[in-house]
Amino acid sequence: MECTQQPAGDSSDNPEATGDAPTRPCAMVIFGAAGDLTKRLVVPALYNLVVAGRLPESFRLVGCDLVAKTSAEWQSGLLAMMQECVVKGDGEFQASRIDPVHWDWLASRMTYLQGDLNDPGCYARLDEHLCGLDKTAGTGGNRLFYLAVSDRFFGPIVDHLGAAGLTHESAGQWRHVIIEKPFGHDLASAMALNARVGAVLDERQIYRIDHFLGKETVQNIMVLRLANGLFEPIWNRNHIDHVQITAAETVGVERRGRFYEKTGALRDMIPNHVFQLLAMTAMEPPISFDADEIRNKKSDLLRSIRPLRYDEAMPEAVRGQYAAGSVLGRPACDYRSEPDVAADSNVETYVACRIQIDNWRWAGVPFYLRTGKYLAARKTEIAIRFRSAPLSVFAGISPAAGNANWLVLRIQPNEGMSIEFAAKRPGPTVHLGAVRMDFSYKDYFHAASGTGYETLIYDCMNGNATLFKRADNVEAGWRVVQPLLDAWAGTAPQGFPNYAAGSEGPAAADALLARDGNAWRTLT
Repeated sequence: MECTQQPAGDSSDNPEATGDAPTRPCAMVIFGAAGDLTKRLVVPALYNLVVAGRLPESFRLVGCDLVAKTSAEWQSGLLAMMQECVVKGDGEFQASRIDPVHWDWLASRMTYLQGDLNDPGCYARLDEHLCGLDKTAGTGGNRLFYLAVSDRFFGPIVDHLGAAGLTHESAGQWRHVIIEKPFGHDLASAMALNARVGAVLDERQIYRIDHFLGKETVQNIMVLRLANGLFEPIWNRNHIDHVQITAAETVGVERRGRFYEKTGALRDMIPNHVFQLLAMTAMEPPISFDADEIRNKKSDLLRSIRPLRYDEAMPEAVRGQYAAGSVLGRPACDYRSEPDVAADSNVETYVACRIQIDNWRWAGVPFYLRTGKYLAARKTEIAIRFRSAPLSVFAGISPAAGNANWLVLRIQPNEGMSIEFAAKRPGPTVHLGAVRMDFSYKDYFHAASGTGYETLIYDCMNGNATLFKRADNVEAGWRVVQPLLDAWAGTAPQGFPNYAAGSEGPAAADALLARDGNAWRTLT
């Protein structure tokens, strides 16, 4: 269907503009509008954007799903979930209350279309509805399609969007597609999916989302390194002993047993979330803040990681599965007792690995990565351990004796950073103690908490792909873990379950660092 383009407002002169002003007029379509991701993260993020004044008056939100419901029922269900998050206060969406004025602004712009995402007729109806919004609401023919669905629908939805002409850009209009993870389940499937969506969309139209990259601390890594002469000169193998990246959760698999049985902790977290944190930390400085320049450096870094290989005598990675225990004072069942999980499952809920980067900046510096379910604390952080002083001038005091220098970047919760260093304890004799200088975004900038999706959705509407993964970034990550996936597929783990829910993880993870004379930072 040919659509009439409406005149855009003053803020739309540059489709690639960035900043805090409202985005260009657009219609956003969420496929999977009745699902948990939409309820828990995407719509709460849109609400936060409304509160911040970053959505245009001509914004419209269209939900599309197989579940039969009215627009009013969709709106009320979303509001109920957000209010539940406010009461519980333990999710990604943090707010003291739902402001009725801001919610009504968003709800008044929401419509719901019931349809089978495998039915071409669904897309024809969607096209008609969106063209109507162009005429009545002034959305300008600009469209953002958000694939908040199971990964098996990614390819078919993009195919149908292309066949219906919904991805075609003309007369200054933009059409962007956000694709959630998992982007493939291994290297072969990721390459196949890239080829499939690339046959319909230009790479600049594809936004592979990783919500970790929307966190303020992650975005600030480059600022920390490149805007401060204090850090960049020492950001290398000469001054850094090792790096620990942790993504620990205090939840189990919850209602995702069927998904987790096919995925496991390695696929779920390492080649996407954790590798993106690794890339931001270790990549070379880009020549500019241009999106492709930054993603070029990420790809260079990911390609320089030595692939993980399984060696029973000297493992580069270990896996774990949680047993029953107690998490945050509440009893927790073992993984094999979770709904939709096999009673003899060998799927890992924890993984730790030792990464080696073969380039001049990082040669010989180990990067330790760990992620897991039902651990002692919810914590995502990047901890950089600097080398000890080469010589102690204090009699009887070793340079490394309890005086470790750490720079810790906290991704969640309580986004911020701290520096740990040695200081003299008060008294007539020299006794050293570790002290910490701490910075919290919330306290210093009085910034409102977000889900991590706000910045990413806003950037996508502005055509800024800096924080999104490019096809080669995705494939480079899978190449690192593919040998390990192949090896683990052919070997049964020993002793599962091997860590108690609420603990710091399996003993084998501690042994992985002990080989180098190192130890994990405690989670609590």
